[in-house]
Amino acid sequence: MSVPRLSEVIAALDALWPPERAEGWDAVGTVCGDPDAEVRRVLFAVDPVQEIADEAVRLGADLVVTHHPLYLRGTTTVAAGHFKGRVVHTLIKHDIALHVAHTNADTADPGVSDALAGALDIRVVRPLVPDATDPSGRRGLGRICELDHPMTLGEFAARAAAQLPATAQGVRVAGDTEALVKTVAVSGGSGDGLFDAVRASGADVFLTADLRHHPVSEATQHAPLGLIDAAHWATEWPWCEQAAAQLDEISDRHGWDLRVHVSKAVTDPWSSHHSSGAPN
Repeated sequence: MSVPRLSEVIAALDALWPPERAEGWDAVGTVCGDPDAEVRRVLFAVDPVQEIADEAVRLGADLVVTHHPLYLRGTTTVAAGHFKGRVVHTLIKHDIALHVAHTNADTADPGVSDALAGALDIRVVRPLVPDATDPSGRRGLGRICELDHPMTLGEFAARAAAQLPATAQGVRVAGDTEALVKTVAVSGGSGDGLFDAVRASGADVFLTADLRHHPVSEATQHAPLGLIDAAHWATEWPWCEQAAAQLDEISDRHGWDLRVHVSKAVTDPWSSHHSSGAPN
């Protein structure tokens, strides 16, 4: 067994999620870390927050891989007086590297929405928004999926609530809960910009996150489309397990002495949910 260098591990991750496939506004790649440092433990997580940095320290990790960027809009300082600066200081002080795979992981094959479909036990048919540069037609944003057997919208929502990681939000449903659904569109993370593609796909239900009032109101008036709104973190956390398995396979193939871990910390920012019940 050999111990890989950070540069070798990053090269393997970049082969899975090439940084050039990220959106132009995105900030992916290595945030901090010595390319020549040895990597024995890797921690996957959704958010590069202090809780994850502290977990990496306790674990003895040498590399943290997150889905969300730490500095999406850039910065002029990494001073520890700011919460993002504290994350950087914690990581560097303990010789821990940070690498980000965001929109380049969203559209990958397999990508974030494949992992979401897997968590829901539904079969992926094709991308919701295909990547025009992929001749195989497998890469792209979101996925169109099929259920093995039709079920009601309410039953599918209950499945989503049971099989996705638990959060304070749970899942919200728009549409006739007794309507039968067979074809499902999914997109991990914020998805209310995809309604045109969802309608064009003929999907019976769209499961995503961060759905806003006006786009949902218009979508439900436009067509009898069922909508399921889950927590952003919950729709993307399954990717961490998928990505960890991919790195495990690469490690085994190269004979690396590498341990891969997935954070179970719920870093969804919503901490509680209160309701007096549905108005009707």
